[in-house]
Amino acid sequence: MNSYPKIGIRPTIDGRQGGVRESLEEKTMDMAEAAKALIENTLRYADGTPVQCVLASRTIGGRGDAGIVQEEFMGHNIIATLSVTPSWCYGTETMDLEPNTIKAIWGFNGTERPGAVYLAAAMSGYAQKGYPAFKIYGHDVQDLDDNSIPEDVKEKILTFAKGAIAIGQMKGKSYVNIGASSMGIAGSQVDSNFFKDYLGMPVEFVDMTEILRRITLGIYDPEEYETALRWIKDNCREGLDINKGKDFPEVITKSKVVPADKDWEFIAKQAIIIRDILFGNKRLADIGWEEESHGHNAIAGGFQGQRQWTDWLPNGDFTEAIMASTFDWNGTRPVTAFATENDTLNGVSMLLGTLLTNKAPIFSDVRTYWSPEAVERVTGKKPTGKAKNGFLHLINSGASALDGTAAARDEQGNRSMKEFWNMTQADQEACLAETDWCRANYEYFRGGGFSSHFKTAAELPVTLIRMNLVRGVGPSLQIAEGYTVVLDDDVHKILDERTDRTWPTTWFAPNLGMAGFETTYDVMNHWGSNHCAFVQGHIGADLITMASMLRIPVVLHNVPSEKIFRPSMFDGFGTKNLEAADFEACEKLGPFYKN
Repeated sequence: MNSYPKIGIRPTIDGRQGGVRESLEEKTMDMAEAAKALIENTLRYADGTPVQCVLASRTIGGRGDAGIVQEEFMGHNIIATLSVTPSWCYGTETMDLEPNTIKAIWGFNGTERPGAVYLAAAMSGYAQKGYPAFKIYGHDVQDLDDNSIPEDVKEKILTFAKGAIAIGQMKGKSYVNIGASSMGIAGSQVDSNFFKDYLGMPVEFVDMTEILRRITLGIYDPEEYETALRWIKDNCREGLDINKGKDFPEVITKSKVVPADKDWEFIAKQAIIIRDILFGNKRLADIGWEEESHGHNAIAGGFQGQRQWTDWLPNGDFTEAIMASTFDWNGTRPVTAFATENDTLNGVSMLLGTLLTNKAPIFSDVRTYWSPEAVERVTGKKPTGKAKNGFLHLINSGASALDGTAAARDEQGNRSMKEFWNMTQADQEACLAETDWCRANYEYFRGGGFSSHFKTAAELPVTLIRMNLVRGVGPSLQIAEGYTVVLDDDVHKILDERTDRTWPTTWFAPNLGMAGFETTYDVMNHWGSNHCAFVQGHIGADLITMASMLRIPVVLHNVPSEKIFRPSMFDGFGTKNLEAADFEACEKLGPFYKN
């Protein structure tokens, strides 16, 4: 990443000289330094680099100071500003009034100076001018000489910063749409205006024949190809071949144009080429392909596959799985949100999840709701623990990140999904050991290929995510926090094999009790698509904050109300029905990147 998005720290102050301003200079700058240190020591960009803040060189006591600081911020790719103050300041004269920054103010909760008064006045000013801004105010009064940041303030600063930095990393980067509509799935029929207006992202269109052109003409690094193929043969254990013993009709047999024993060679090239299409590769210029070496400035993408490709060529399951994983034949590296069936809306769901966590996003079908009664009827056992109220079968047609095995281990030795910079060699080997690669079912994929096959073998807190487009509404987000569940081996085998024995499985139990989450069946019934993405961790509150920054309403979630953090002006649209207020505020404000 050449120019990281940054957060500008603005120390605002009572501008009256002759004793007032002078008495507050040190405290105000201490607050700014503390906020900067908190963000930079806690958060990282997607490539593992610590997040960067730019601290103003002076306190801001009026519009003259604000103008100087604004000039200081120019050229630093400031995506958001955090203003901090322990005192009264001159409202609109000190506020960040740049229209394209995401804004927050931390007002010190103390009695010596009225920081809360300024905070309230500034929020009133922002609301009147139509600028959404986040209000940060500690729950408990602090003494003026207390320079610590209370835990509740830390949480809000970091939630704000995570959302802003995620948005900044998307801005100007492209979604690479490889192919076209897949099997009539609406999410694969890309809406480029959604990407432009709400995410600040262009959409790049690449025909799937570009992959064949590069294979045919050798537009890939031959040395890396040999490395990748050797790594695949050493580490990607083949599993069940569901086609053995079947007598297929000619329409299937004649469609397998790449011999089965050459599938991996084709797939290795395909994976390298698709990565190069997205991100470029300097090695291509060295072998005479300058234009192709530049890539498409991507941050995410998707591959149509079905059916115009998969009806005669090896599927994209390996590529889709390995792109979203934290490692490949070159070792650990940042994950890429890369969507099966080019479901662009699930690709966005993956992208939001991974930018907020820096962990691998898992693409899944929301395939089946299993009630406790149905489980007992089919297996003879009643589910217990977190599975006692039933669960959802999350399974994808062969392409899910290998991190979904939960084979990596945290510092306490517990199964986990980790950021790429924390993935050890042992973690990588464990994920590979718990994944086998089953030959694609020729009845579905006439061109063959291999599907990643595993089960999520740990009880982990996770968050399901889905972006939807609804005509008359626009985009809306769905969020379901809950846990992956581990079933007895015999129960897992019976239920899993009723669907497809060659695909990766996760059993998911949502947290119940809130509206829309009365039962697990209700969650399945309300879900807006056949697909979802999930990441480890309960990040619903972070997603809600980020969505409010983008002016995307949240239509279904199970995040406790006390954890919801939206711009202060959203209260002006109502405080009793928060979902309705969210919708109305997002509609009135319009998309973040509106013309």
